[in-house]
Amino acid sequence: MHPNYGVIQSCASADAAYAHCGATGVLGWGKEGHYAICKIAEEYLSEGALLAVKQLLPDSAGGDLAELCSWADEIRWHFHWSSALHYVDTPDFKCNYDYCRDCHDSYGHKDRCVTGAIYNYTMQLKSAYADTKSELKYNLTEALLFLSHFVGDVHQPLHAGFTGDLGGNTIMVRWYRRKANLHHVWDNMIIDSALKTFYDSELKVMIQAIQKNITDIWSNDVTDWEHCAHNYTACPDWYASESVSLACKFAYRNATPGSTLEDDYFLSRLPIVEKRLAQGGVRLAATLNRIFDSQPRIAQA
Repeated sequence: MHPNYGVIQSCASADAAYAHCGATGVLGWGKEGHYAICKIAEEYLSEGALLAVKQLLPDSAGGDLAELCSWADEIRWHFHWSSALHYVDTPDFKCNYDYCRDCHDSYGHKDRCVTGAIYNYTMQLKSAYADTKSELKYNLTEALLFLSHFVGDVHQPLHAGFTGDLGGNTIMVRWYRRKANLHHVWDNMIIDSALKTFYDSELKVMIQAIQKNITDIWSNDVTDWEHCAHNYTACPDWYASESVSLACKFAYRNATPGSTLEDDYFLSRLPIVEKRLAQGGVRLAATLNRIFDSQPRIAQA
């Protein structure tokens, strides 16, 4: 069983809670990466899912899920319990992921990791929409925002990185002339460098390029990306397995402590980052479609 984290307490009322709640921290893709994933997802939402998402969003979002896709990072200092839900640590150099072995927090509490969180918030949303007569037990807006963020996080390869280096957080390198840890390179710096080098510092242009690749280069892969085995609503275990494999093949390789990462690393890793953003967006949409398509619960939500 995956955990029920229960009804989440908002740190302020209504829109204020979703606008600015607590300090901003670096977890998961940076703001640009999460924005891109949710923007891509919006293009693949069914009519019913899009309606449900828009009605769950607070007014401050203006109907745009991408505007709040980084909310889970911004409130993690207030919701301290949520920090462990952004990642799953895997055994050093095993290069594989196993839910029963790996999904726990640093205190050993089971199910407290990014894949467990995805199962949990999927369950909260699906159960609420499956029974229109039941009393609402969950904050469905926060469930939507957490789910959208964590589906993005699990696609960042180092969010399934090694326990010994905290997913690359303790591996200090230079990104060109700047000091950084390897995790931050994958969260932010590859995307930042791509924006400046190839996209005129315009995130919109980068997102459009990724969307074009989805319809052109990756068009034959989209059905496989969307698929969830055994008719499951969410399948984050597969995404985490992909991530740790990519971490071993690309993130950790040639990135030893003290090394300088420049063009060779950047240009060979950027396609991995952009494909993971694409997969995260397509899969978030597919998950939301499976949750919302069959049972509208909007009036009571």
